[in-house]
Amino acid sequence: MTIYTGRGDEGQTDLRTMDRVSKANPRIEAYGTVDEVNATVGRVRPTGHEDVDEQLRAIQNHLHVVQADLANPEPDEDDPQMTNERVERLEEWMDAHDEELDPLQSFILPGGSDSGARLHHARAVCRRAERRAVALAGEEAINEQTVTYLNRLSDALFTLARVVNQRDGVSEEAPDY
Repeated sequence: MTIYTGRGDEGQTDLRTMDRVSKANPRIEAYGTVDEVNATVGRVRPTGHEDVDEQLRAIQNHLHVVQADLANPEPDEDDPQMTNERVERLEEWMDAHDEELDPLQSFILPGGSDSGARLHHARAVCRRAERRAVALAGEEAINEQTVTYLNRLSDALFTLARVVNQRDGVSEEAPDY
């Protein structure tokens, strides 16, 4: 089987329901941007920190569920769907990492070590994915947990960037106002 089909050559693609829609459809924009988040997270691994790498691998799998959820306007019980348990898992990881971090005193400039900077980049792309999901939710019914997950994920990526930078001995910088 070849990877190319030619079915998208005229700017149309299939949803999970096999309905054909424009590649500029808000649903496609939403799950396409989640795909960008996933690829950006993939660029971070390996960080050199085993616990962070394991969490990032789990996050990449979660993001596949988010994409499947967003690609399916009419999900059945057995279809992949984002759940509150995955949101809670992110919160648990953040709570654990917060224990090793100094409290934030101000905004920080995104950057730091190579892995830290890539995590900050992934966070920014995640925020865009969240905005796309919110826009879609304003037009069509979607699983509310997808928006919640993306919101929490951006916080988790920020926390992971801080943790990696601290472990790599890179100080955070506050913006000059």
